[in-house]
Amino acid sequence: MHELIASPFLTEHVVVRPGRRQGLKIGAARYRELLTAPADSTLPGWLAQAASSAWGLDLADRRVDGALLVRAPSDLGYGRASWEINKGCDYDCEHCYLGQKNFEGLAWDDKVRMLHVVRDSGALWFQITGGEPLIDRSFPAAYAYACELGLMVSIASNGSQLSKPRIQELFARHRPYLIAVSVYGATADSYDGMTRNRGAFDRFVKGLEASRDAGLPLKLNIVVSERNAGEIPAMQALADRYGFPHHVFTTMSPTIEGGAERMGTQAADYVMPRTPFRGCNAGHTFFHADPWGKASICKVGRDPQFDLITQGLDGLRQLGDVADSLQLRTGGCSGCTLSGTCFTCRPLAKLYQEAKAPLNTYCQHGGR
Repeated sequence: MHELIASPFLTEHVVVRPGRRQGLKIGAARYRELLTAPADSTLPGWLAQAASSAWGLDLADRRVDGALLVRAPSDLGYGRASWEINKGCDYDCEHCYLGQKNFEGLAWDDKVRMLHVVRDSGALWFQITGGEPLIDRSFPAAYAYACELGLMVSIASNGSQLSKPRIQELFARHRPYLIAVSVYGATADSYDGMTRNRGAFDRFVKGLEASRDAGLPLKLNIVVSERNAGEIPAMQALADRYGFPHHVFTTMSPTIEGGAERMGTQAADYVMPRTPFRGCNAGHTFFHADPWGKASICKVGRDPQFDLITQGLDGLRQLGDVADSLQLRTGGCSGCTLSGTCFTCRPLAKLYQEAKAPLNTYCQHGGR
């Protein structure tokens, strides 16, 4: 397995180490030097010295093919991508935005095909999510394959499987860049109630303990609902106790089909003010793929989609125009006089409108 990855990233070039957050910017000339270096040559002295300073690695006199993977440039220039390996989950969370969570997806050969498209798109940072990705039978193989292709892999998980020896062994061999773990309560009562899964809190805590002991890079996402709102300080203290950084999320959204059934879990008194929406890079430097390898601009704006298995990079070439069209104000947002300070992107506003959500959940007009 390679120690370092050299890669284009958007308009720049970087050297990164799998499983580590620190990286190095390098100039175009040095990237070309690495790209054209013979596989059996010795790593350049400047790179060995930089690796020693950044990560404490001793790469002096190491061959290129034994230490470095050089990512080829892509004319698409994507920087990030995410993939729902499967929507199936071992929890049945009352707030989940996915709605129907069927356990289905691509066959292995098509997973491999899709991962090659992700690599060839230029994406360097790659998130595997679900459902719960760690319960997918092909997750270990897909995760390891993505790492071997030179993707800096992160995982979004509920943490229920993190204490399992097979998962710990996998992450010891291929350290993830980041594991984002959702927190649903500080007690078994609230956590098990929100996930509708008895014993879930105990498995979650065991996962935190195993990850702390293994030194894995966890970040905890505290999800606030009507059920657990009174435990926000306790959930923050839980994160601090295990030494993991955390972020608090207080806004519930409709399902990706525009269903309103999850909106009732919103803790109305804890909604945080949001900043005006100034556009985003969805579809231009980032894309999302569902369990069937259908690519969209993001997890929210899922229509139209392009099949990465049959269309490959040609499908991705259409996403930029799709992204621009999906951000146009249509329907109930046409001609809005508050559009300059609106805090909700158009695809998300469309889901709220389809769910017939109260205006004050997504629109400033609701507070007037």
